[in-house]
Amino acid sequence: MTGSESGLEPGGDGEPGALVAAFRHDVHKLRGKQHASADQEVCGVRVNQSVPCGADGDAAVLSRPSGEPEETVANHVSPARLSLVTGATVADPVDVPASVAAVRGLVRPGCSDPARLHAEWLTSDVAARFNESVYVPYTSLKFHVLLVAALLDNYRSGYAFEDLCLVAECPARGPPTGDGDDGRVAAALDAEVVVPCRTVLWTSELAVRVTGDAPSTGAVASLGAGPARSFADTWSRLSAQPLDVERKWLRVVDAQLRRIRSFSTALQYVEDVVERDVGAAVRGGVGR
Repeated sequence: MTGSESGLEPGGDGEPGALVAAFRHDVHKLRGKQHASADQEVCGVRVNQSVPCGADGDAAVLSRPSGEPEETVANHVSPARLSLVTGATVADPVDVPASVAAVRGLVRPGCSDPARLHAEWLTSDVAARFNESVYVPYTSLKFHVLLVAALLDNYRSGYAFEDLCLVAECPARGPPTGDGDDGRVAAALDAEVVVPCRTVLWTSELAVRVTGDAPSTGAVASLGAGPARSFADTWSRLSAQPLDVERKWLRVVDAQLRRIRSFSTALQYVEDVVERDVGAAVRGGVGR
């Protein structure tokens, strides 16, 4: 039975269907369920489908240990993410699992545009509340999904992992505040620094994308020969410094990024420190 016959939106393996499926493949984690027992549709759209080209598995290796999972934080069995800044759970218990209304914004019923779904995830507060794995609770579901989509988009353009680079820059304009979800999504779609499906972080101080189309100038570093938890190494290899390290608090951010090995954890750390209230102590404690 096809998606249209079942009344559900088709996910599709073709372009752009595969990218649409990539943004919806981990919805079960938002709902606090294991993949095997998860619903196959939410809000009338197909979810939890496999992602082609091995992009999901490669993105997972970028952020968490391979092999059989082991508990890394005693007694933490919640999908709520732990903040690397404070060590505390970032989500209110009433927000975990995510409500159907909260999930609806991320799956966007009726939307088959990968660029729009990318902008939804890139600016989402809801997705940032959840970890990629309960066994590694400092990882971020939001940035795992963005990495999956970036890898898939590059793979489908003919690049191998070894061709990919991390490109980091200080944006002229970061995400707006106080404009509501739709306003932030619209701003992401209009922002020159945001490359659809390849930008994996957008803040007022730093934007990061994963791409095989590496620029000849700026802050660029190869991701390496194969997927690995190597964010710190990659950041340390950047050909230029993208942060304004004349500001003391951004020197702290730079120093931390040279230590954090998990990609999703590192990207979430930047967003937490730069854009979220949780980072106020870092910003204020060492001076802006």
